[in-house]
Amino acid sequence: MIIPKANRLDQVKEYYFVRKLEEIAKLNKEGKNVINFGIGSPDLAPSEEAIKALSETAQRPNVHGYQPYRSIPELREKIAEFYKRVYSVALDPNKEILPLMGSKEGILHLSMAFLNPGEEALVPNPGYPTYSSLTNLIGAKIRHYDLKEENGWYPDLNALRKEDLSKVKIMWLNYPHMPTGTEVKKEVLESLIAFAKEKKILLCYDNPYSLVLNKKPPISILSVEGAKDVAVELNSFSKSHNMAGWRMGMMLGKEEYLNAALAVKSNIDSGMFLGLQMAAIKSLENSEEWHKKRNEVYHQRREVVYKILDYLNFEYSKDQVGMFVWAKPKDTKAIPDVTAFVDKLLYDKFIFITPGEIFGSNGKGYLRVSLCVPKERMEEAYARLKS
Repeated sequence: MIIPKANRLDQVKEYYFVRKLEEIAKLNKEGKNVINFGIGSPDLAPSEEAIKALSETAQRPNVHGYQPYRSIPELREKIAEFYKRVYSVALDPNKEILPLMGSKEGILHLSMAFLNPGEEALVPNPGYPTYSSLTNLIGAKIRHYDLKEENGWYPDLNALRKEDLSKVKIMWLNYPHMPTGTEVKKEVLESLIAFAKEKKILLCYDNPYSLVLNKKPPISILSVEGAKDVAVELNSFSKSHNMAGWRMGMMLGKEEYLNAALAVKSNIDSGMFLGLQMAAIKSLENSEEWHKKRNEVYHQRREVVYKILDYLNFEYSKDQVGMFVWAKPKDTKAIPDVTAFVDKLLYDKFIFITPGEIFGSNGKGYLRVSLCVPKERMEEAYARLKS
């Protein structure tokens, strides 16, 4: 390079999966045929109606220009209908809904809109690594808060109240939780809202997994009384509608919060292609039966994952939801280092599973298995292990 990298990159690690996928690609080139349980990228198709809407719209000659930064009114109205039907949340489509090019961009927009250099974000440990990396990128500071199995993978608000939180502006929350698969309880959300009001912290609630293998009716933080004063929610088409590569999501909440995010967004992108918006509208009309069929596929796959983990002598909770299974060794003396165990699986059996410690220090000693692998390949992995 003829110029040095920006200093901000000194604080940002390369995304773990970038390096690992390169490693897997190299093994596959050598003919190893790696079975990849690493990433939660849905391998199932979106609904036929969504694909048809994209195709038909793209063939029209007058739809290829820039689109509104807030997206078309019809999409916002459909999101409002969806949230009312699924989450029992009333939203004003003209003020409280902002479609996104994937909810991941919403994490950046909220961080840039509300965090100054030196201010702090509460980030879950374990949790989605992007919360930390984007906090670092904008020059703010990460303050991790513990999620631990003994506390049900919920924040310990009493412990947080004992800390100096004067520089904290936002708190990242993600339920159903990735990577542990923990569903949220309404009383937990109520206590978080009270905490946020007390400490004047914006809750940023990331909610992409609530329709995947959920045992309870899906919950939005915005369904809790008083939430709109202190919380915004991110949601996505990626997991619940099998549209990860389409890059579509949404931000929901009070107009003032969304307008601040829009001030960032409007300087980064130039609107979402109309074909994608029309496809999003159709996907939001997917029937309960459509979602049930998707979940049945994941249910069958999860049974095979349980069989694999039983063979490996790992334990797990069957109360987990979402598209992963979180597990730990039954005998830590036999498997003292899960990351080393994962690497051995990759090079001995050509099976890749994600080590839990990439999600934070509290993930050390665990692993995460994705359900985004065809059942036949899962059975093949099981056969490899036994051979």
